[in-house]
Amino acid sequence: MEFELENIKEIIYVIRGQKVMLDSDLAMLYGVETKRLNEQVRRNLDRFPRDFMYTCDCREIETLRSQIATSKTLTTWKYKRRTAPMVFTENGVAMLSTVLNSKQAIQVNIAIMRIFTKLRSFLLFEKELSHRVGQLESDTTKVFKVVFEKLDNLENQLPTHKKDRVKIGIKIDD
Repeated sequence: MEFELENIKEIIYVIRGQKVMLDSDLAMLYGVETKRLNEQVRRNLDRFPRDFMYTCDCREIETLRSQIATSKTLTTWKYKRRTAPMVFTENGVAMLSTVLNSKQAIQVNIAIMRIFTKLRSFLLFEKELSHRVGQLESDTTKVFKVVFEKLDNLENQLPTHKKDRVKIGIKIDD
């Protein structure tokens, strides 16, 4: 089964400042029920510390609803569930491959890891670009400051004319 990287990218959300994926989306990708995925995670809780996986609180569920509503995702997550969704960080998704050991799980994990790597490299590029733009702004400000100082000096050096001098040129009568 081939996974479109763009489709996977659409089901990565940001909660607590981290990129995460929902249990229901992962279950859909792995081809299992959400309930079964969560059972496997609960049976292996020692593999999923808090920085790998956690359960959303009410405020985070609202944040998720907002992100899902504004994205064009094909997510299967329904906010009216009996239990709050589990969310998995990049490390948690990688750890899922040890719990779910099917060919499909391996292929899904490879695709997801590629997306996380792509997103991370994009963020590094964006930071570098932002730094370069900031440096360009700073350099431009310095150049303009020098130019305006030179113009002020030239203005002070211009000769002044008497106010009552005779004007020359063609006089047009109205």
